[in-house]
Amino acid sequence: MTFDIHLSGHVKSVVDVTLPALVADLVASGITAGDPTLWGPAAEAEAAQRLGWVQAVGVSRPLVAEIVALRDSLAERGVNRVVLAGMGGSSLAPEVIAQTSGIPLVILDSTAPAQVLAAIDGDAPSGDLARTVLVVASKSGSTVETDSAKRAFEAAFRDLGIDPVERIVVVTDPGSPLDVAARADGYTVFNADPTVGGRYSALTAFGLVPTGLAGADIAELLDEAEATLLEVAIDSPDNPALVLAAAIAGGDPRRDKLGLITDGTHIVGLPDWIEQLVAESTGKEGTGILPVVLLPVSPELDIRPADLQIVRLVDEAREFHLFEQHEGEILVSGSLGAQLVVWEYATAIAGRMLGINPFDQPDVESAKIAARGLLDARPEPSAPAFTESGVEVRVSDPELAASGTIAGVLDALWSRLAGDGYVAIQAYVDRLSLPQLQGLRELVAADSGRPTTFGWGPRFLHSTGQYHKGGPAQGVFLQILEQTDVDLEIPERPFTFGQLIQAQAAGDARVLAEHGRPVVTLTLTDPQVEVLSLFEAAQ
Repeated sequence: MTFDIHLSGHVKSVVDVTLPALVADLVASGITAGDPTLWGPAAEAEAAQRLGWVQAVGVSRPLVAEIVALRDSLAERGVNRVVLAGMGGSSLAPEVIAQTSGIPLVILDSTAPAQVLAAIDGDAPSGDLARTVLVVASKSGSTVETDSAKRAFEAAFRDLGIDPVERIVVVTDPGSPLDVAARADGYTVFNADPTVGGRYSALTAFGLVPTGLAGADIAELLDEAEATLLEVAIDSPDNPALVLAAAIAGGDPRRDKLGLITDGTHIVGLPDWIEQLVAESTGKEGTGILPVVLLPVSPELDIRPADLQIVRLVDEAREFHLFEQHEGEILVSGSLGAQLVVWEYATAIAGRMLGINPFDQPDVESAKIAARGLLDARPEPSAPAFTESGVEVRVSDPELAASGTIAGVLDALWSRLAGDGYVAIQAYVDRLSLPQLQGLRELVAADSGRPTTFGWGPRFLHSTGQYHKGGPAQGVFLQILEQTDVDLEIPERPFTFGQLIQAQAAGDARVLAEHGRPVVTLTLTDPQVEVLSLFEAAQ
């Protein structure tokens, strides 16, 4: 088998009860045949336009030769540094493919000015732009982050005397605004299948073009995926996608938090891709599955909340010492191509089990609208409730700030957690200069006693952002912002990257508060110094 799954304890009992109905209802073969009725009448029209990912391997085969030919042509001109500007599935799938392949690929899925500048300039003392190709990936062709990055790179290339047409490759849906404009300007364009949603696009042009240009063996990736297609298409209790779906979406009561751990496997970064696939697909209509990316030593593994189901990604799922050691967990193993296929099928099946449409994302747009409104109005930032050690504190409810200390505010935020709650940390900062901030997740999980997620903003808005607004009203939200002197103009736009990321953070906080979610915003006025104070307050 190209994908293996082992179950024990509670989760095995859940699957034993749940699996027979999935087999009897012919769910797996129905998905493979493109049956849009599987998710109910309300979802049928959209599902009919969103099942192209089932055929992605075959559709993508002809792209391999085109991508390799372009890679060779660029290499002959000394262009061997690949930067990808994309959001959500357009960046997360390429990221895991590149990391697992061990090849360099610069991911730009941020509007933090310093991060954009770093992607443009590179690491070399003289700059890396002279040897850079930018892949601009946007399904809709109107993603503000991606459009802004494209404009910045175009200006930088021209400043260096390089024609952007020679250095920018576009991946988008046919007929999108980006497709039309890019072709008119003479850019190289790869069209993806419009019947594949962004988070299911790993095996389409969105996943293959940037990684293929960067040097990944994309033909082998497609081979791995193809070898798994027969396994997931058969209505059988041995179908790994049916088993996985039953394990993550079955049970009464259902464990609606999914802890994802990479433990000794060659695949790097897969939990981040699973997180956006599962959260954005299932988090709506007040239900869903919340993925929580964990380390093998995370506090949740000691606390073991009753609503948290652990999935452990390993090299060999059926090694006896593993499943004896990790009783009650879901152990999965397999090639990267197999993992992508099985998780896509399992997520679509989980959506059916939850009674929701796994192919829409109705609450993602709300934060975008709020951000656009703030960019147009440009209001002055609200006054902080208080400032401690240079950290400005803002809250959605004045009662959260009653203590007058950061530690007290955090305790007040945790006190809003119900027994089934979770904490979401959202860091709208330059993650290249503050990578240690991700370690805050471990401290918060230990301090709050509840599953805790961490998302880099605005990246997470295209993944777990849907769950935050559309899923169960269980979350409390901690935003981390930074003040910085670094900024960058966006050509032909009336706002800068710095103004854009501030508006995105403020817009999301506003929408969360309107949904009744408690929000605390901490702005670091001297990030490198104050991050230590933040860690101390969270302990």
